Amino acid sequence: MALIGGLALTYADWAKRVDDDGKLSTIVNLLSQTNEILEDMLWVEGNLPTGHKTTVRTGLPSAAWRLLNYGVPKAKSTTAQVVDTCGMLEVYSEIDKDIADLNGNTAAFRLSEDLAFLEGMNQQMAQTLFYGNTAVNPERFLGLAPRYPTVTPANAQTAVNVIDMGGTGSTNTSIWVVVWGPNTVHGIFPKGGKGGLQHRDLGEWTLQDGNGGQYQGYRTHYKWDCGMSVRDWRYVVRLANVDVTTLSGATPPDLIKGLIRGLHRLPTQPVGAGTEQRTDAPDGTPTMGRTVIYCNRTVRTWLDIQASYRTNVLLRMDDFDGKPVTTFRGIPVRTVDAILNTEARVV
Repeated sequence: MALIGGLALTYADWAKRVDDDGKLSTIVNLLSQTNEILEDMLWVEGNLPTGHKTTVRTGLPSAAWRLLNYGVPKAKSTTAQVVDTCGMLEVYSEIDKDIADLNGNTAAFRLSEDLAFLEGMNQQMAQTLFYGNTAVNPERFLGLAPRYPTVTPANAQTAVNVIDMGGTGSTNTSIWVVVWGPNTVHGIFPKGGKGGLQHRDLGEWTLQDGNGGQYQGYRTHYKWDCGMSVRDWRYVVRLANVDVTTLSGATPPDLIKGLIRGLHRLPTQPVGAGTEQRTDAPDGTPTMGRTVIYCNRTVRTWLDIQASYRTNVLLRMDDFDGKPVTTFRGIPVRTVDAILNTEARVV
């Protein structure tokens, strides 16, 4: 007989979700992760049904010094088009009707299950943002790590914005500096589609168990069509090869100097967490975007420890969106558990 409990809720699952008085317990997601990057992303509707096409300037026109009575040659800029595709993240939730109705509060019980699905999809989204590789998984979208895969400029143009922090093994992590903006980096959803995670209550259905037996249950559909467009690669910096095993050692990697080097790789120097001004626009008003620093919990811990040093004036604890947040030069440092501690060396 096939087991149902692995993929569907059982009475044992239901029993774990109620208090002694029969009321639903508040579920503590012990396996949940913090992926604050999802709170910062700017989302833009794509200009294609499957994603977004960006025209990138690849060369500037060359002017010439003119002599009297002599002309100058014509010139023009060069451009290229880049297409970023979206992935379709979907899942169905099915719950036995008798289990959901057992305590007389069907809606609350189904909500308790919805929260788990939403958390799981958030984690998958965050993982794909950093490590999604369409060459390996064509059904997903291209993440940041495959776009910034090397420190060797001869291998990729983006290597200029990848800083080697010295780790040589396979216990490395990365720190990312991302400038979110409509002309820099942003999330995308298909043209004419819906942005964000969609949740549809499909109501009561006749479901089947593993042996083909039928029973009444509730079905919910979750769908998230999403992708990412890096319109200007210069506005992302990767501090790669941070060896997490040496952070507590006598000679740890200098994270402060690494962040300083990273911020100086950006075309426009950010001065804080807010919207930055660009000076190359016709009216001088377009924004560069919102600059945020991302790292995992291990690196964040050591940044907080360094922030406690009285001699450190660049890294400190500030109030950001009503919460205490570690900031570097006023730029928030956000925790993303999806960033691994097991990255191979970036060469």
